[in-house]
This record gives sequence, structure tokens and C-alpha cells, in this order.
Amino acid sequence: MTVLSLRLPESLHRKVSELAEREGISINQLINSAVAEKMAALLTEEYLKERASQGSRRKFVAAVAKAGDTEPRETDQIQPRGTRAARKRR
Repeated sequence: MTVLSLRLPESLHRKVSELAEREGISINQLINSAVAEKMAALLTEEYLKERASQGSRRKFVAAVAKAGDTEPRETDQIQPRGTRAARKRR
């Protein structure tokens, strides 16, 4: 494991300390989790951009054409907000 010296403004340190105590974990664990979550978000964004760059309109149209013209099953349809079916799904 690597040791890292981190400088935080007093107000941020106070909030981190409060949150860690509320969650029942150490400040170290809270910061580790926060860094891991941020890294996951950034790496996911990179991955999705890379995948998107490999796509093309031609491939999209070809994939949609394979779906055919059939109506979706009732359970696959998007219900307008406020309808009874939409409220049941929540």
C-alpha cells in the first residue's frame, strides 16, 4: 500500500470527518471510496467515448432494420407519465 500526504481545506476536512463518522468508517476508507468512484466514472466515460467512436450511422440503421416493424410487447412499451400503468411500474 502507498502512503499519500493530502492537504485539505479545514472546512472540507471537517465535512469528511463528519461523513466518515456518520457512515461508521475511517476518513481513509471514505477517501478511498470517493477516489474509486470518481475513477470509475471517468474510466466509464472514456470507455463509452471509445465505443461510440467505433459506431456509424450505417451500422445503426442496419441494426434497427433487423428489428422489424412489429409492435413492442405491452411490458416493453413506455407508458406516459401519470397513467395507471406507469404508476404500477414504480
